[in-house]
Amino acid sequence: MNITVYLKCDRNVELREEVVLMKDLGELRCADRHISAKLKSIHIHRFVPEGPQRFVISTLKLIAMMEEVCPGIQVEVVGETDVLVERVRVDKYRGPGQWAKVLLVCLVSFFGTGFTIMAYHNDVGIKNVFALVYQMIMHETPTGINPLEISYSIGLAVGIILFFNHVGGRRITKDPTPIEVAMRNYEEDVDKALIATASREGKEEEKP
Repeated sequence: MNITVYLKCDRNVELREEVVLMKDLGELRCADRHISAKLKSIHIHRFVPEGPQRFVISTLKLIAMMEEVCPGIQVEVVGETDVLVERVRVDKYRGPGQWAKVLLVCLVSFFGTGFTIMAYHNDVGIKNVFALVYQMIMHETPTGINPLEISYSIGLAVGIILFFNHVGGRRITKDPTPIEVAMRNYEEDVDKALIATASREGKEEEKP
């Protein structure tokens, strides 16, 4: 048998089912449909309620399982070398408790950001700067709120909207927002750290 199998695994896999199969870890391509179906149905792991809900497995162990089921095949890995698999229970995130957490995060973000902006403006003395610029241009001392402060406030709001690329729940452009980019980088760093820790401590999945 001289059949090549291409295996492309994802770095992080989230599942709801307790049984993990080979097809859940990524994509598998093979010219022989029967071999492909047999390999995709390989049992990798079974989550138990009282056990860990996350594990790391190396593609070398996946290749060993595939060669055991279909001897003689050649496996080409074109994806990640280690896979972090986690079982996610969607029902545990439902209910009023989740909405309370969302509301708390929104309030902290809103008031925290507002306080930060006001503290920064107070620290640099932005009001005195506006008053001085207004006096230089208009040759008179401003009384109350001047046009510079109004235009600056409007520009600040427009700049924040354009920077975060969102108006309400709508995206302005198709580009990812800075928050999304930061979250993706954070998730990648967490996945790499968990995989490195599991490899260093020898806690990778050994067998199904």
